[in-house]
Amino acid sequence: MLGIFLWHRVIMWLKTLHRWSWKDIRRWLLGPDGSWLPIAVDGVELVNPARTPAITRYRYRGDTIPTPWTTA
Repeated sequence: MLGIFLWHRVIMWLKTLHRWSWKDIRRWLLGPDGSWLPIAVDGVELVNPARTPAITRYRYRGDTIPTPWTTA
């Protein structure tokens, strides 16, 4: 869903910036076989959040974290 939202926001931004119609967007982003091309300009492509690796956090270490204080 994030990728769809991002795609639509960028398309709306480009339509406003360049005063393009939907016909201009289709002309720019449809490939010769009728499939949608990724949004890319000068070799920089819009990131697809679905293809990014999952972000993992630190695992729980509990009592294995060393303490700077001495235990009596």
